[in-house]
Amino acid sequence: MSFMRFLGSRPGQPSQGDAAPPTPLSDETEAVRRIVARLEALPPDVARLLAGTAYLLARAAYADLEISDAETAAMEEELTASGLDPSQAVLVVEMAKLQEKTSGGTSDYLVTREFREHSTIEQRMTVMRACYRVCAADDAISGTETATMDEIASELEISREDAATVRAEFAGRLSARFGFGAPS
Repeated sequence: MSFMRFLGSRPGQPSQGDAAPPTPLSDETEAVRRIVARLEALPPDVARLLAGTAYLLARAAYADLEISDAETAAMEEELTASGLDPSQAVLVVEMAKLQEKTSGGTSDYLVTREFREHSTIEQRMTVMRACYRVCAADDAISGTETATMDEIASELEISREDAATVRAEFAGRLSARFGFGAPS
């Protein structure tokens, strides 16, 4: 799906044939079009991984049915570190948040499985750590977020041991601890 098809047209917006003077909205729209053109110019495999990463970050952030400003900023930082420029990261994060809020429950497993099929274990581990950083952005990782992270790790086919290792890196921020199996 192209980013422009996702964004769609806005009612009341003049068509290109109309000779309306530029407005702040049309300036913003042109800026969005430039960003979209740069995103669409990415190689398809890179775009797929970035889109999957953004979606998984939004899934982790929305585990508690809210995405804070700190989590949004952390998502943007993660995507910028993945190679997007800041304006692209803002747009991709907003799109991922919208997707998660509107169709997350039905799309979560499918998107995660597709990401798993097109990524290496190293890329999956990197995304897992990024998801924890996003959840920790507001200084605490809730039990609900931890449970969602466990689901994501399982769906990405990250071993329990590797998932536990990543979770341990964020132990100081966990507000509820979940283990695998009974204590030994």
